[in-house]
Amino acid sequence: MKILLLILCWLPQLAVAQAAEVTGAVRDQQRQPVPFASVGVVGTTVGATADAAGRFELRGVPAGPQRLRASAVGFAPAERRVTVAAGAPLTIDFGLTTSAADLGEVVVTGVSRATELRRSPVPIATLGRREITLNANTNVIDAAVRGIPGLSAVTTGPNVSKPFIRGLGYNRVLTLYNGLRQEGQQWGDEHGVEVDGYDIERVEVVKGPASLLYGSDAVAGVVNLLPALPDGPDGRLRGDVLNEYQSNNGLIGNSLGLNYQNHGFQTSFRASHRMARDYRNSVDGLVYNTGFRELTLTGMVGLSKAWGSTHAYLTLYDNRQEIPDGSRDSLSRRFTRQVFESGLDDIKNRPLVGEEELNSYAISPLHQRIRHYRVFTKTQVHLGGGELHLLLGAQQNNRKEFNHPTAPSQAGLALQLTTYTYDVRYHLPEWQGLQISVGSNGMGQLNRHQQATDFPIPNYDLLDAGGFLLLKKPLGQLELSGGLRYDTRLVTWSDFYVAPNPATGFDAQVQAGTAGAQLQFPAFRQWYRGVSASVGGSWLATERLTLRANLARGYRAPNIPEIGSNGLDPGAHIVYLGNRDFRPEFSWQQDVGALWHQPTVDVSVEVFHNYVQNFIYQARLLDAAGQPVVIVPGNTTYQFQQAAARLYGLEASLSLRPAALPWLTSTSNIAFVNGENADAARLERDGPAARYLPLLPPLRVRTELRATLPAREGARLTATYFRASLDASARQNRFLALDNSETATAGYALLGLGAGTTLTSRAGRPVAQFVLQVDNVFDTPYQAHLNRLKYFEYYAASPTGRTGIYNPGRNVAVKMVVPF
Repeated sequence: MKILLLILCWLPQLAVAQAAEVTGAVRDQQRQPVPFASVGVVGTTVGATADAAGRFELRGVPAGPQRLRASAVGFAPAERRVTVAAGAPLTIDFGLTTSAADLGEVVVTGVSRATELRRSPVPIATLGRREITLNANTNVIDAAVRGIPGLSAVTTGPNVSKPFIRGLGYNRVLTLYNGLRQEGQQWGDEHGVEVDGYDIERVEVVKGPASLLYGSDAVAGVVNLLPALPDGPDGRLRGDVLNEYQSNNGLIGNSLGLNYQNHGFQTSFRASHRMARDYRNSVDGLVYNTGFRELTLTGMVGLSKAWGSTHAYLTLYDNRQEIPDGSRDSLSRRFTRQVFESGLDDIKNRPLVGEEELNSYAISPLHQRIRHYRVFTKTQVHLGGGELHLLLGAQQNNRKEFNHPTAPSQAGLALQLTTYTYDVRYHLPEWQGLQISVGSNGMGQLNRHQQATDFPIPNYDLLDAGGFLLLKKPLGQLELSGGLRYDTRLVTWSDFYVAPNPATGFDAQVQAGTAGAQLQFPAFRQWYRGVSASVGGSWLATERLTLRANLARGYRAPNIPEIGSNGLDPGAHIVYLGNRDFRPEFSWQQDVGALWHQPTVDVSVEVFHNYVQNFIYQARLLDAAGQPVVIVPGNTTYQFQQAAARLYGLEASLSLRPAALPWLTSTSNIAFVNGENADAARLERDGPAARYLPLLPPLRVRTELRATLPAREGARLTATYFRASLDASARQNRFLALDNSETATAGYALLGLGAGTTLTSRAGRPVAQFVLQVDNVFDTPYQAHLNRLKYFEYYAASPTGRTGIYNPGRNVAVKMVVPF
């Protein structure tokens, strides 16, 4: 590690080159300015955002041959090849043509080098800052789910969303922050993503095995959350102030961002704070204990020069998140709260929650507190005719769940997870068109309990490392790519004893030999190894039609709860039991896609099939009489199991831009996935109830109609739009019915309306951006199939005929962004 840090410090000394300034304007087919377009130098971090008049300035452009690229939402990207002379200013104008599909957009996640979307054999989808800003969401994962078909989320209230890709989630989906893998106890149902959504410039999603580049935990795909780099003129402090309010849970969000650059030096800072009280719907009223209070600080400092770039990031995240349990009065259906410990607690005699508490922003005593600290460096250097990429990171996640009503300051769950990460890649110089990339990445982890009373998993140490080789070769209109990877992981822990603490009355971790000590986690040591591979290609069959296909073998080592669980997760209200004999999962996925583009129509269709060996899933534990096992009263008991599984489905999208109505766009997409148990012996033993896999998203269709008023020279209001959306989910009859693990979910359709505009100064500079959005206009009561609160119910029947907790009702959101 020390050697790598020394190399990082000296890399900027390896090469020195001069740079120049490039200015110009971005316009559309009618020669009208394209406000706030993005302009950058391909393969570097040099970039800028055009102003409201479409004008841009690029500083620090490396001398020599370069590819300049301009892009904007609703337009096809355009490129210009230029030769930049050191110290000589250059003026370049771009003309963009209307396009909603952005098939020429460049992506970096899941591919060896920056690649156009249409040329990637692996399905990749993106969501830009403008689309994130135009939606009102309580977290960045929900924003991505709205805009990317095939992506869904398991939710616990409005602020905890775990990404699922094509029916697979948890440790099968790898979440990255700017390329750094996010490690924060993501195995748990109620654990969200510790990232500031206001800071995210772009989301890139790989749909399908990405184990080749990232190793274990990317067997279902990758979600990469990318922050912005400074893009203003040299020597000028820039930034923005964001204010947001949402009516449903009274969410108040504020964020201040600052950025500065001068002759290649870059720095940025963002502070964001959000708070919300309990959310509301027409069935449950205010849902008790669903509020939160979140603070995030993000800082960056770096250099961007002709030799490459290096940036260092530091993020601090602090979230107090209430923990709902769904207890309520059996007749009135009003929510109640726990006041005694489990031994004395009687669900039928809990007091009612008052209106004042339901409407309060104060965080209740029963809550979880998550603090996540992250520091890492990213370096890119032109070296030996190729490019070296190096990422070094360290992060720590401190998670406490306060679940003792008689001792509110005593955490039930208290875990400290420390992770050290490295990722090094070298892109060799092209040889006869062949692009070769080699690299290695991995991590070391230590997870420790901190003065806890509940111990669902053991203290453990983890070492993970893998190496890969990637090849890409263009053959005219055909482009082939493939590669190979080998991974190894070592998981160890020592004997872990638990005994009652006489001073507190709660359990505590103790040493062997302590009076009353019980061995909860016997010592464990296991190596896991796996080979991943991928081969695919894209073919530009015509100027408008692109065909692509990919075959991939993915690998995933079992996570700690799956092999080591033996206790209550208080936030999930579930006792988990693991299996120490689990083997790694291996998947074989086939993807076939077709993309059609023309000026007025874009169509894409993606079909996939995924066979998973040794698939690990949860199912309720029953006793010999077929009755649910209750280890901790008021909590269900689940045991992890392993079997073969098969998933298949499709995603399709259609974008229309009528030539007669250039201001109007219509976008529709559909996503379907089905997952079934492929183990014949288990199906014979358990019957039809075990046919389907758990947590399958239903068939989903989303349509949006957007009208954008044409830009007028000298107008003070620009980029004004009106939008209407319909988000519909079909009834989900494909669920894991074994032991009543899941139930069917009714279908629903939600109407959304929105509008927005940007106020500009007389000089054409943006002054403020305004967004108004109404979700669930008709206040439709519904339960999403992947909403965990749907199953938070203590009674077998309800006087209203409705059980569980429903999703949020109507929400009116207003947002204002003031750039400076």
